[in-house]
Order: sequence, then structure tokens, then C-alpha cells
Amino acid sequence: MSAHRRKTTTRRRRPSRRRRLGRTLLVAACALAVTAGGGAWYLYRDLAAEIGSSKALEGAEKSKFGDTNILLIGLDSRRDQNGEKLPEEVLDQLHAGSSDIGGYNANTLILLHVPGDGSRAKAFSVPRDDFVAIPGHGKDKIKKAYGLAKARKEGQLAAQGVKDSRQLEREGREAGRAAQIATVRDFLGVPVDHFAELNLAGFYHLADALGGVPVCLNRAVKDPYSGADFPAGPQTLDGRQSLAFVRQRHGLAGGDLDRTKRQQAFLAGATKKLNSAGTFTDPVKLMRLIDVAKQDVVTDQGWDLLSFMKQAKSLSGGRVQFTTLPVERFGRNLGEDINVVDDMKIKRLIAEQIGPKASASTGAPDAEAGSTGSTPGARETAPPPSPPPSPSPSTPEDGGGIPCVD
Repeated sequence: MSAHRRKTTTRRRRPSRRRRLGRTLLVAACALAVTAGGGAWYLYRDLAAEIGSSKALEGAEKSKFGDTNILLIGLDSRRDQNGEKLPEEVLDQLHAGSSDIGGYNANTLILLHVPGDGSRAKAFSVPRDDFVAIPGHGKDKIKKAYGLAKARKEGQLAAQGVKDSRQLEREGREAGRAAQIATVRDFLGVPVDHFAELNLAGFYHLADALGGVPVCLNRAVKDPYSGADFPAGPQTLDGRQSLAFVRQRHGLAGGDLDRTKRQQAFLAGATKKLNSAGTFTDPVKLMRLIDVAKQDVVTDQGWDLLSFMKQAKSLSGGRVQFTTLPVERFGRNLGEDINVVDDMKIKRLIAEQIGPKASASTGAPDAEAGSTGSTPGARETAPPPSPPPSPSPSTPEDGGGIPCVD
């Protein structure tokens, strides 16, 4: 066996690379698929063969013209893929509380559009509290589609006499994925070709595998709820800091909407680190990243990651335009805060940005345009002056191509 193979094998057997996973969000799968060196294709075959796969997209409509739409899902769960509680030492590192909280809400939803013509990719963040129609349930927060469907499926199986906890978890999650994808697809009005699901610990593992993720803050922040404690300016975050960074919403002017910007900034930083750190030409770094994917990521069965990476050149160098979908105002439904949205306005915006006739140079949408009437089923309260506008490609940067966020 060559020295290279011995070194790689040794790295793969180290216990620190086999930590069990925690929660889901999605971002790592996108980062994993952004660029690749020609000499590492055999490792991607290994990744595609062993990464967790799902049948949630079987029979779904596909995009045309060679375009690819990928839904990135981040779950707010403190449990692993078998439904087992995470070890206490892992939860302590995550600063995420008990395994009994968090549920299966999809707190991160990002639609990544990769044009078939190689033009600039676009990513659309869907705020988790958007009040939308959930198939088979009625209107509710979009983040709840996964957990509601999972619980319903598990209840049906239990009524049929199924007692195996792993079977209940597996089939429940498959129902949750299918429902979450269908909800986003109906809301945005476009096909979903592939998806990637990431648990909470995935942020932690990804940042450590990359040797830290660069971000930039416009001001210093300190939040005891998420554990975020960062100075202003550019900085590199380790695994624990990265998780705190993407989870913070307390102390931010825009609350959840500003947390969405944090998720975008993390993805941009991870993408930049992948390109600049020689990850795809360094077998040891690449193996560490592949181990993270095997632990923390679930994708749709049949997704040819090799072909996608050959197509996804527009993602390299951080060439992704991020947009947060607009919110009309804030309201209340059954005692919960919600985002009131204009469904048709959202569909028009998406069609203009990524439809067949959309120009690659189309700017970010104006979040303040348009208005809607009352939303059935939602009891509204007096809203703030207006939700923050969607981020645009002109977001200030730290000089290294990393967008600075509040």
C-alpha cells in the first residue's frame, strides 16, 4: 500500500471523524457540490455511493433547459438520523439545549438554482415563518411541513402495529421530506430536481472539516441564547462558533430575517474556503469533508453528484447571488408569530429571476414592492414599520469577497 493510501486510511479511521450527527440545514451539501478537482473524482464516487439517500423525489417534475433546482433543508433537530439522542458532550459543544427540544422544523430552506447555460447561480432563502399552504394540512408556517408530515406518518404506522423505532423514524422522515419539498415547490411555483438535508451538528462538523469558515460582521454581537459572541470585522469561525453564528436571532434588528442572512454568509464563506484552501487537491482535507457528508447529509436517491459538479462551475469562486424572499408584513396565527406573504408575488419574482427568459444579469428583487389584502386564517396584529428589504448583490464585503452582515 502506498504512503498516500496509508495516510488516507489512517485519517478515515480516526474516531474524531466519526462523531454522530445532530441537527439538519442543508448548507453543507451545497458547499460539497460547488467545485472539484479532476484528480478527486474517484473520491466523489465513494461519496455518492455512501451518502444517505432518499426516495422523497420519486416521480417529481424536473426542470427544463438543463437547469437544476436544489432545495437545501436544515432541520432543527437534536437527534441523529436514527432518531437517537445526541450525546450530552456533543450537545454541550453545540450550545443547542436538550435533545428533547427542537423538533423537526425546517429552520433553513434555500432553493439553489444552477442554470444549464453556465451563467450565475442564484440562491433564494425562504424565511421559516412564512405563512403558506401545506398540502394535506392547511395554512401554517412553512417550516412545519416536515414535522407535521413526519408525526402523521408515524401515527399511521403505529396504528398499524409498527413498533420498531428505527422504522418509524426512517419512514416518518421520508414523509417529512416529501411534504417539505412539495410545500416549497407549490409556494415557489418551480420544480425541485434535487435536495440535500443537513442536521444541526452538520454546521459544526463542516466548519471543523474546513479548518474554520470566514465571515464578516458589521458590528460586534453577544447573545447568550445561541452562544454568539463575536467582534466586528472579518474573522474565521470554528465549528462551535459557526453553529452559534447561523443560529443567532436574538439581538438582531431583523430577528429571523437577519438569521437568514447569517445562513447565506456562512454558505458564502464555506464556498470560498473550499476554493481557497486547496480542499479538492488535498486528499486528507477531502477525506475529512467526505466523512462529514457521510455522517450529516441526506440527498435524493439517484442524484448524480459527478455530473452536477461538472455542471456547477457557476458556483466556484462564490459566484452565487443570494436573495431572501420578501415578506409583506408580520402577523399572528393561533398565538404564533407569522410572516404574511403574497403567494402570487413570490411566484412572479421566482419566474422573473430563474424562468426560461430570465436574464443572468437580473438584479435582486425589491422586497418593498406590491401589497396584499388580508390572509385567510391569520389573525394579524399591528406590524412593525416594514420588514427589512431583501439583500442584494451589492452587500458590503470585507475585501476578500465575503459579504459583511449585521
